[in-house]
Formats: sequence, structure tokens, C-alpha cells
Amino acid sequence: MKLYLSVDMEGITGLPDHTFVDSQLHNYERSRRIMTKEVNHVVKQAFEKGCQSLLVNDSHSKMNNLLIDELHPEADLITGGVKPYSMVQGLDGSFDGAMFLGYHARAGQPGVMSHSMIFGVRNFYINDMEIGELGFNALVAGYYDVPVLLVGGDDRAAVEAEALIPHVTTAAVKESITRSAVKSLSLKNAGELLERKTEEAIKNRFQVKPLTPPKNPTLRIEFVNYGQAELAAFMPGTTIEPNSCTVKFEAKDILEAYRAMIVMTELAMQATFS
Repeated sequence: MKLYLSVDMEGITGLPDHTFVDSQLHNYERSRRIMTKEVNHVVKQAFEKGCQSLLVNDSHSKMNNLLIDELHPEADLITGGVKPYSMVQGLDGSFDGAMFLGYHARAGQPGVMSHSMIFGVRNFYINDMEIGELGFNALVAGYYDVPVLLVGGDDRAAVEAEALIPHVTTAAVKESITRSAVKSLSLKNAGELLERKTEEAIKNRFQVKPLTPPKNPTLRIEFVNYGQAELAAFMPGTTIEPNSCTVKFEAKDILEAYRAMIVMTELAMQATFS
């Protein structure tokens, strides 16, 4: 059994606000250690339950957060950015299942630090399906016929995952009070929960079907302001929908839509408000 693990940071145990996930701020270094320990709980249990190969993809911000000197020795690690496929770099059809850890709810929804890639995005749409990072990543996994077996994060990420992926196993390590306050499990109890849920996810893996993406999908990104939409629309093949901040791109498949999303959000981040 070969497994893939994409690891974000906002949904990691005990992390309530941006001071824990921004590498320039005072709580970040502590968060890196907690994040790495949380990964190790999942990796340890996966190998104990029959996994022979596990690839970890660091998927937060600059994507160089995990401490390789403290990572489980049997795991391989993709670290650093920029990566062509960002949060799903290295994922392909050779994997038996994918797992998402440290995940959060999509933009515009309740949940700790909820957002979709950047804080300038209001909504992602694939055709008429409204999604966030979790959904977009699951669709890429589905392109390769890989089911998402486990989603760990805050309670709102768990709700989002369960609505998208029937029979997925979820592990809510903290309960969102506001976007910057949580009720969290202790590190010990969260680790035990993640190990139980990893075992459950592997046991139930044949019950989960891949989230199949549409053919020739239309990607639409609704931005917060028009300046962001203008910059995103510099990418060839895009159009701004009339009287809106929404940029549209017709893709040949979900992989092209995903890469277009990365380019468009990177461009949009250059917008200023002055």
C-alpha cells in the first residue's frame, strides 16, 4: 500500500490564529514542531497498518514548514516552493489513497483561519460546484483515481470533507469558536485521535470512492476586489465576467484548471489597495 499525505497548517492542533502560521511571527517555530509531531502520528500508524511507502507534501505557505530532522524516518518529504501542483505536488495514479492533514474550511465559511489559497479569494467554482482547497485537491486526486481516505483539521474542515466525499474518515482536533479562536484537544489526545482515525481510514479505504472531476471543467474564481480580478485576468485564456470580480477559465482537464488557479491567485496577490 502506497499513501500520499498533504499537510497544511491552519488545521493543526492548538493553532488559533495567523501568529502561529506566519513564518515572520512569534508563534510560528512552536507550530512547526507541533505540525511535524502531528504528521508523525499519522505516518507511524499508516506503516503499522500495512503501508509500504508514504509521501508527505508540505502544503502550507512557502511549503518548507516541516522539520525533516524530526520527521518519521520512513516518510519521504516534498518541501519548498514554488511547486507546479502546490498542495498536491507528487500525487499520481500510483497511490492507493490520499490523506489531508491540518486542513481548514473554505473561504466565506466559519472555521479557524478559513480561506481558499489566498485571502483575496471569495469563492472557487468548478462548473457549478463551490469548493475550497480541500475540494480542489480532492478533485485532482480523483483525476488519478485516488480516493481521499482521511481529512484531519478543525471541525469545519471535517464538515466540509464529509459533505464532499462519502465515507471519508475525519479527525477534528479542534473546534472553531471564531476564525481566530478554538477549543482544542491536548497534543496527547489529538495524537491518539489521529492514530485511531488513520487506522480507521485504512481499514475503510475500499468504501471510499474518488471524487471524479468533470471533463473540460470551467474554473471561476471570485476575488474580493476588482484589482485582484484584473491582475488574475492577465493570464492568457481568462475573461472577467461582466459587472463582477469573477475571472473565468475554460480548462481541458482538472490539472490545467488547478495550475490556472495557482497562476491566477499568484497574480492577484500583487494587487494593492492604495
